[in-house]
Amino acid sequence: MTAERALRTAAPHELLDAVRHVLVDAYAARCVDLFMADYGLTVLQPVSVLPHTAEPVSVHNSPAGRAFGAQEPFVEDVRGGAVRVHLPVTVRGDRLGVLSVTLPGEAEARDCLKELADIAEVLGHEVVVAERDTDVYLRARRKDRLTLAAEMQWQLLPGRSCARPEYELGAQLEPAYAIHGDNFDWSASADHLMLYVTNGMGEGIEASLLTNLAINALRNARRAGIALADQAALGDQAVYAHYRGSCYLSVLMFDFDLATGRVKVVDAGSPQLLRLRDGVVERVAFEAQLPLGMFEETDYVAQDFSVEPGDRLVFVSDGVYAVASPRGEAYGDAALARAIMSTRLLPAAEVPRAVLRELTGHRGQSAPKDDALVVCLDWHGR
Repeated sequence: MTAERALRTAAPHELLDAVRHVLVDAYAARCVDLFMADYGLTVLQPVSVLPHTAEPVSVHNSPAGRAFGAQEPFVEDVRGGAVRVHLPVTVRGDRLGVLSVTLPGEAEARDCLKELADIAEVLGHEVVVAERDTDVYLRARRKDRLTLAAEMQWQLLPGRSCARPEYELGAQLEPAYAIHGDNFDWSASADHLMLYVTNGMGEGIEASLLTNLAINALRNARRAGIALADQAALGDQAVYAHYRGSCYLSVLMFDFDLATGRVKVVDAGSPQLLRLRDGVVERVAFEAQLPLGMFEETDYVAQDFSVEPGDRLVFVSDGVYAVASPRGEAYGDAALARAIMSTRLLPAAEVPRAVLRELTGHRGQSAPKDDALVVCLDWHGR
């Protein structure tokens, strides 16, 4: 409660200082650091004052990274009998980073581990609120400079993961610091989850502007309570009214009924869906309809689909399944199926990054020529 009061009364840019004072006074903490996951999910960037002299730590092979990946506190022994407790900073399944606290000894850490985990969770909520009023935490997330197009795209996204009893979601985009038009969006109510996976057309700022227009048109329709097919129609009208058919946007749209697993689907373009069910991966095909904005006043029809508890759905853009190897071989369904099977034991939040790492090996070069988007949905049902 003391930490929560301190965080809620602190200035947006002083959250770390506020929680540090509480941890020093109440728990005899010797050192307190906050690390934010970078946009590429490769390192944890320290939140520090300019000129940012603290070093980032790896997501993959560090004690803090272990806490981030497992989403469980991890206790590390340090010199002099002290221990360093690494605590995931997560908000409703969206993994923001890690709070690292050095305590005098293991006994002290064991006695207060649950309280420290609660403080890290409260800190995460306050960071999300504070980002409306300060750039401190957004700046800490980047290990390189974002392109302007990428800046626009990341600001458009709802998060990179979320979780509820009925489902878990994770998503990732590459190249993280130079994405153009690929995008994902989701929104949940008491009884429904709506999910959009978009494959943008073009490059740079033009691609980002097109995606921003389409996503905001779809959100506007969704927030008016309009059905999925009519959302697509209104998004189509908005894009066509501006571009007159010269640019258009591919989108795969879903409306999940959380109680029954019944789904309404509009397939307006190129993103694809693969399903892992009972140890078998298969591509799920829908009736293809026109991309948004290709022609004037296109009518869209929602199809029926269903999910079962235990299903894993993986959505990919053409920057994944159409990527060619140095020998000209497309990644394709077979390679995607292998990647999905090899990551079947990972939580949904970690699957997109793992699939994209395998894609990098197929591509044979680290820098992709096209946006690559992977979204993973684990369905638990009620």
